[in-house]
Amino acid sequence: MASRGGFPAPQMNPTLSPMNVGHVAGMRMSGMPQSPAGYPRSMSSAPQYHQRSGMPPGRVGGLMGSMGGQMPGPSYVGGSIPMRPGMGHHGLDVSRKRFLHQQHQQQHDALGGLRRGPKKRKMADKVLPQRIRDLVPESQAYMDLLAFERKLDQTIARKRMEIQEAIKKPIMQKRKLRIYISNTYTPSKPEGEESEKVSSWELRVEGKLLEEPGKQKKKFSSFFKSLVIELDKELYGPDNHLVEWHRMPTTQETDGFQVKRPGEVNVKCTLLLMLDHQPPQYKLDPRLARLLGVHTQTRANIMQALWLYIKNNKLQDSHEKEYINCNRYFRQIFGCPRMRFSEIPMKLAGLLHHPDPIIINHIISVDPTDQKKTACYDIDVEVDDPLKGQMNSFLSSTTNQQEIAALEMKIHETIEYINQLKTERDFMLSFSNNPQEFIKDWLKSQCRDLKLMTDVTGNPEEERRTEFYQEPWVPEAVGRYVYSKVQLRRQELEQVLGIRLT
Repeated sequence: MASRGGFPAPQMNPTLSPMNVGHVAGMRMSGMPQSPAGYPRSMSSAPQYHQRSGMPPGRVGGLMGSMGGQMPGPSYVGGSIPMRPGMGHHGLDVSRKRFLHQQHQQQHDALGGLRRGPKKRKMADKVLPQRIRDLVPESQAYMDLLAFERKLDQTIARKRMEIQEAIKKPIMQKRKLRIYISNTYTPSKPEGEESEKVSSWELRVEGKLLEEPGKQKKKFSSFFKSLVIELDKELYGPDNHLVEWHRMPTTQETDGFQVKRPGEVNVKCTLLLMLDHQPPQYKLDPRLARLLGVHTQTRANIMQALWLYIKNNKLQDSHEKEYINCNRYFRQIFGCPRMRFSEIPMKLAGLLHHPDPIIINHIISVDPTDQKKTACYDIDVEVDDPLKGQMNSFLSSTTNQQEIAALEMKIHETIEYINQLKTERDFMLSFSNNPQEFIKDWLKSQCRDLKLMTDVTGNPEEERRTEFYQEPWVPEAVGRYVYSKVQLRRQELEQVLGIRLT
């Protein structure tokens, strides 16, 4: 290729298409033929430049000036230019800034949409603003209802917490359990019958709670841990005079017990009934029971009574709080002059015994004229308080929750609508009072909003005036602007011709 104007012909890169030597990808100079349809103009999407021989690396020209170095040109005083207020850096144009801002805003909105859930309503959202209350005095009635609702919610929340704490502890109620003890006697068959039989009797032990009809009844055996019937040892021998029943994990509850034995004389028997306390109860050592005033109680109540005795008698050491200084009663019971609080459960275990059983003495009669008599005994038992079930149902109840939520939503929407109407009223009222000032303020506000939306730099209102272009920095800025345009055009020509103009 012949040289042009004394300049050496550029060296063609054999790996590049002649259409793209010295051009930015996708850039076409006027007068150059376009590539055929479907034929790519460049093998790469990145700009392809021709490196002139003898040119140092990093001095390849581009649309933004020489890469890696300072833009050539005359240096100004102090090395800096007094930039116009609000004027951004010339290296990043306004459209590029706006694109980056919009992209960042879209990413922020996308992340915010994932984090945000349904808007949670607050109590403050239902409060009428003071300006609306001043405008409508009748709204004070609504505020009074709102204050009453707040107090009611606080009371309900406090009661719920008290109920939750209460149901953690066993809530028991003492009731009367009536025990019925009866027996029947079957005499022996006379001779000549098909099968000879001996005389026998049958003892029945039944019972029920003395409660109102219609309630759910508990089985008789559910109140006891064990039942032992001791018969006359002289009549039935040492191996057959005891009848025992003990509760097992697989025991099925029953309404009563019955025992059948041969016999034709009256039999003395003793019934030993061991109540099934829940939680378990223990009988205290007689000495400790007299000291604490507690005979049979749960372990927690015994520990509480023991602590009250220690506190009232000031037995806790004043310097070492974890120790108890035993008085003469404690020394007799626990056998030590001093002990730790942590040692109390271990020492107390030896003083706790199983509670005494209920003992009932009964005579099994075989007199035919005494068959219809039934002995009745009333004992105190502990049953679950029905109030506990009502408490559980109250805590788990969701009745009217949807209706309350719908009414709450309606109240919030009404308050929002009232605030919207107040804003519209203020808008119209301001316009009617002073239309001219209102329009001016409104236009200024719209102008500020427009600048924020379009990301406009500078102050268009000041740029409309001639005094703006008579500032001291204007000649300097014009010179720099013209110089940058010349350099941009120079670099375009270098890319086309593949040489560097000097």
